[in-house]
Amino acid sequence: MKVLNYIGAVSFAFLACAPKSNTESIDFSNSKENVESSQTNMSLKSKGNSVAYFASGCFWCVEAVFESVKGVGEVESGYSGGTKATANYSDVSSGSTSHAEAVKVFYDSTVIDYKTLLKVFFASHDPQTLNRQGPDAGPQYRSVIFYQNETEKKLANEYIKSLLADNTFSIITTQVVPFEAFYIAESYHQDYEVNHPNDGYIQGVSLPRIKKFQNSHPELLK
Repeated sequence: MKVLNYIGAVSFAFLACAPKSNTESIDFSNSKENVESSQTNMSLKSKGNSVAYFASGCFWCVEAVFESVKGVGEVESGYSGGTKATANYSDVSSGSTSHAEAVKVFYDSTVIDYKTLLKVFFASHDPQTLNRQGPDAGPQYRSVIFYQNETEKKLANEYIKSLLADNTFSIITTQVVPFEAFYIAESYHQDYEVNHPNDGYIQGVSLPRIKKFQNSHPELLK
């Protein structure tokens, strides 16, 4: 459940990452085989020769942040870091699978390197809040770097040490864990910020977060 608190005495609570109509057809049968096939087809259309996986709150916002960065091609919203070999929005939101809302970032390593992706990651969310990002609370909104090899693991841990050393953050709750599987989210979640610019959550939460990152790091933008 995502809660948006407006200035003043009135506050609104609403389900954000969900279809706007119960008549919308959604296929929750995303087996690992179907997921990998979908990823392969998507990657053929994306501008990038490498992939990276992150989680830092609602994937609507995280996807939009990374897609605004030079060298990044396609970004997919999905689920990672769970204990079950399947994932869909309903189960992930209930906490029954232990997955986090995550993104798969396709990037051109000749234009942007992994360390710069880490810079984007930490500059676009608050890694100090455990199992929370802004108004969104729960383990599905935790901060995670899913490393695929020892080089990514080393770079992630070194970056975190540097942020603590220079007092950018007093504490960092970000998990650095090995990547195991990524399950692509339902189709209505993909490019949500682009397709639903007037959505209340997008206007009140996502866009301010995206703009804050973009204003602080214009040199990284497309």
